[in-house]
Amino acid sequence: MATASDNTDLWGGIRQQARKGVEPLAVRMRPRTLEEVSGQGHLLDPGKLLRRMIDADAITSLILHGPPGTGKTTLAEVIANATNRRFVRENAASVGVKRIRELIDDADRALSDTGRRTILFLDEIHRFTKSQQDVLLGDVERGLITLIGATTENPLFSVNSALISRSTLFRLESLSDRDVIAVLRRAIADEERGFGSLNLDVSDGALKVWAVKSEGDARRALTALEVAVVSSKRDDGSVPRIGKQLAEDSIQEKVAVYGDDGHYDAISAMIKSIRGSDPDAAVYWIARMLDAGEDPRFVARRLAILASEDVGNADPRAVVIAQSCWDLVERIGMPEARITLGQCATYLACAPKSNAAYRAIDAALADVKSGRVLPVPLHLRDPNTSPLSNGPGDGRGRRVRDAEGEHYEYSHNAEGKVTGQDYLGVEKRYYEPTEEGAERVLKERLEQVRKLRERRRRGQE
Repeated sequence: MATASDNTDLWGGIRQQARKGVEPLAVRMRPRTLEEVSGQGHLLDPGKLLRRMIDADAITSLILHGPPGTGKTTLAEVIANATNRRFVRENAASVGVKRIRELIDDADRALSDTGRRTILFLDEIHRFTKSQQDVLLGDVERGLITLIGATTENPLFSVNSALISRSTLFRLESLSDRDVIAVLRRAIADEERGFGSLNLDVSDGALKVWAVKSEGDARRALTALEVAVVSSKRDDGSVPRIGKQLAEDSIQEKVAVYGDDGHYDAISAMIKSIRGSDPDAAVYWIARMLDAGEDPRFVARRLAILASEDVGNADPRAVVIAQSCWDLVERIGMPEARITLGQCATYLACAPKSNAAYRAIDAALADVKSGRVLPVPLHLRDPNTSPLSNGPGDGRGRRVRDAEGEHYEYSHNAEGKVTGQDYLGVEKRYYEPTEEGAERVLKERLEQVRKLRERRRRGQE
C-alpha cells in the first residue's frame, strides 16, 4: 500500500513538469553556466575580480546592481552552481524575520549534513529592513550564509550602510545590441529550452529591432521573440518568417531604462557635454531625460548652476539666459519647455568657458574653513557702529580713521577709481581671470588695477 510520502514522490515529477511547461522563454533560457552568460565581460572575463572569486570559491557577500534584464538573478544562480552551494531565493520586501530564522536553521543543517554552504539571494535588497538585517548579519559574518543582493537602485543611496560595509559591490551593465542578438539566436536554435524544433526563419532586421528596442534588457527581447512566435503560429504548428514588421508589433514601444542611476548619469553626461562644448551631445542627453519623464525644472536648475560654474565671466550673459530659461520652464511646462531647455543648453555649450570665478570662491571658502578667520580691517568697518572709529561716517568720501591712523579712502574720489587701500589685510589672490571670451577684458582691467594699486601703496609708505 502506497504511503503519503510515496504518493508525493509519484506525483512530484508530474507537478514539476507542469510548472516547467508554463515557464516563459526568458526563464527557460536563463544561463546555467558562466559560459552561457552574455555580456558582463568587465566582471566575468578571465582575470577580472568576480571571475577570480568564483574560480577560487572565495565568494563573500555581494551586491549586484544595474538595469533590469542584465542578469542579476541569473548570475547569482550561476555562482551557486559554479561553487556547488545551495541556492535560496527570496524577495527582501516580503521575507520576514521568522522566515529568515528558518533559512538560517536550514543553512546550518545543510552545512552539518552535507558540508554545503548556502547562498541566500535577496532580490530588491534596498527594501531590506533593519530588523531583518539584524537577524541575518551575524550568520553572514560567520560565513554560515553567503548573501547576494540584487537591486536596480544605486546601492550607495538605497541599501543599508551595514550591508554595504560587509559586501563587495558589482555593477552589471545593459547588454550591447550584439549580446542581445546572441541571446536571441541561442533561443531560436536551442531545441531543449528554446524554439529549435520549430526551425524558425527570423530576419536580421527583426533581431535588430528587438536588440534596439529592448534597451539591453535580455528578458524583454526574449519575451518579444516569444510573443512573435506564439502569436503567429499556424494551425499546423508552423511559424511564418518573422520579419521586421512582426518584430515591431511584438515589442511595441521602446521603454527607456532610467531609474536613480539614469537620473544621475544622464544629468552628469549633459553637464560634461556642455562643459566640453558639444551642443549635439547636450541636447541628446536632455532629450533622453525628458523622454524618461525627468522633471524639466531639475534640468533647468542644473543649467543655471553650470552657467556660473563652467561659463562664468567668459560670457556674463550665460547666467542671465539660464535664469530666463528656468523662469520660462516654470511658467510654460512640458512639452514646450523642451524648446527653451534646448536653446539654453546649446547656447551654454557654444559659449566660451571659464571656471575662474568658481575656483575663486571655493579657494576663499577653503581658507575660511581651514585657517584663522581674518578680522575686518578697522577702516573697512561700518563707521556708524564701530566703537573704534572716530565718529560717524557715510562711507562715500568721509575719511574715517581707525585707532592706528588708517582711514577708508573713497574710490570714486581717486584718479582712475583705484586707491592703494588694503581691503583684506593679507596678500592673497583668489580670482585669476582667463583669456576666454569676455573674461579677457576683465583680466586686462584687473591687471591694470593691481599695478596701479601697488604703485599707490608704495607711494604711501
